[in-house]
Amino acid sequence: MLEAAKYNKLLINGEWVDAPSHFPVLDKFTGETIAEVAAATEDQVNRAVAIAKEAVEGEIPAPHARSAILYKAAQLLDQYKDAFRDVMVAEAGFTLIDAANEVQRARLTLELSAETAKMLCGHVVPFGAHPGSEKRIGFTVREPVGVVCAITPFNSPLNTVLHKVGPSFAAGNPTVLKPSSLTPLTSGLLGHVLLEAGMPAAYLHIIQGEGDVGELLLKHQDIAFYTFTGSTRVGRIIQQHAGLRRTQMELGSIASTIICEDADLDQALPKVINAGMRKAGQVCTSVQRLLVHESVYPAVVEKLTALAKTMKAGNPKDDSVKVGPMITEAAAKRAEEWIKSAVEAGATLHCGGSREGSVLQPAVLTNVPETASVWCNEAFAPIIAVKPFSDFNEAIATANNTPFGLAAGVFTKNMDRAMLAMRKLRFGTVQINETSSARADVMPFGGVKDSGFGKEGPHYAALEMTIERLMVLNP
Repeated sequence: MLEAAKYNKLLINGEWVDAPSHFPVLDKFTGETIAEVAAATEDQVNRAVAIAKEAVEGEIPAPHARSAILYKAAQLLDQYKDAFRDVMVAEAGFTLIDAANEVQRARLTLELSAETAKMLCGHVVPFGAHPGSEKRIGFTVREPVGVVCAITPFNSPLNTVLHKVGPSFAAGNPTVLKPSSLTPLTSGLLGHVLLEAGMPAAYLHIIQGEGDVGELLLKHQDIAFYTFTGSTRVGRIIQQHAGLRRTQMELGSIASTIICEDADLDQALPKVINAGMRKAGQVCTSVQRLLVHESVYPAVVEKLTALAKTMKAGNPKDDSVKVGPMITEAAAKRAEEWIKSAVEAGATLHCGGSREGSVLQPAVLTNVPETASVWCNEAFAPIIAVKPFSDFNEAIATANNTPFGLAAGVFTKNMDRAMLAMRKLRFGTVQINETSSARADVMPFGGVKDSGFGKEGPHYAALEMTIERLMVLNP
């Protein structure tokens, strides 16, 4: 077993505790068990939430103290980067480059959260605008929302976790973290790092487990805020349980990128292939639909296919591999079946699509019927479906023709076209001369429609995790 096996316990009030039952965590390439992870009991869930609630009702660490802890954690990531790399390569199937990028981004997310902790504030209310109130003085202050429950996905087991835990602590909230049962070990290692950085024991609890643990957290009325990244189906369940309590949801997606006739293909296509294939395509903003103007369509298909063939797939421990395994063999089989079904329905497969275990060779498809699953459902796999268009409005309509709306990209040198895309594309993020999958951790990030609501990005997430209270001084 890996060294990662020691990160298999629950974290409750600063102590690492075991549980009566366990679940296995697999190496995503070999399929071997690398750890048996404690599955929290109902009593353990209740204890974690109760301690977190006591913390937020007591003396909250000062903003400068919270900032110092988050900065210290960012520095510690440098010391632990090899450990994080090894854990994520094993339990998430990340390639070495994907794992290194995840750690680098996580460090910045912690630093941004540290800066946010010191800068959260309210604003002055202009009472002079209201006749009869001009002598009043009013201002708002931001207070912690309460116990935050963070439910996180397998495809970003470090940075997405910190996009929730970091802003939550920056805002003064204790967090109960439930990581994906497919990738819980990274959160365990992160817990060690945050405690070493000085995180108060009551402010971070890691409650691992499968279905029952999630249900217990959703039913717990002492949780004030849920932040979730995952499927739209699960997001709806969480929202039903949350009721009037506040939530932030980053849900499903079918992301499009549009390449116009004036696009710089040498700039665009390397970005597209990386955005479609990194993390084995298991990214919510991964380029799934590529819409290409008919005048450059043949060239794009040829060049994209050639680039896809250079994306070596296989053992993520091999530094020449660009595409690692998918999260489970079942997920890889499903994607393989979707490709075969599309081809049977008339699609052309230019490369890839074959599977060995949980590794799927990167696929480029054209002539895909709009009823095919690789077009109308979220693939979450290394698959790019390319379709030509003759009119830009047609491309916008095609991109919008999905229940989701997380992110879109447009490559063009035409400012009028860029402005039209900004107005007409119904997505939370519209990137010009970038793919749908470009993300800077400082920016507000979130979707519309069935892709959810609320914003990530440390400053924006911290605002969501606070209560803005109005204070009025009357003469």
